[in-house]
Amino acid sequence: MPDRSRQQSGKDAERQALEHLQQHGLRLLAQNWLCKRGELDLVMLDGDTVVFVEVRYRKNTQWGGALDSIDGRKQQKLIFAAQYFLQRESRWANSPCRFDVVAIDSHLAQLNWLQNAFDS
Repeated sequence: MPDRSRQQSGKDAERQALEHLQQHGLRLLAQNWLCKRGELDLVMLDGDTVVFVEVRYRKNTQWGGALDSIDGRKQQKLIFAAQYFLQRESRWANSPCRFDVVAIDSHLAQLNWLQNAFDS
């Protein structure tokens, strides 16, 4: 279980990512959407496209940066959760979708928004 400061850093990163995406015209559909298959940090709407956003924050890059932390297993969990979201939220079921990543590495003090980060 993450300690409180780590949880707070994660929440702060999600807030920063959400603000950034909203400034670029995306609209929030869901935040921290939980299901038996996992969690979706942010579900956004970009025009008519449903965007599943994974927010990654790294304070220390000793084991790689924020983007490096999204391996094939994590991608598969996100895909399953997104499929479940679309089943439960049927109004979006026929919309185009994509997977984005917002990576924040504290040592760089910058946010990196990677659109279409991986395919389902």
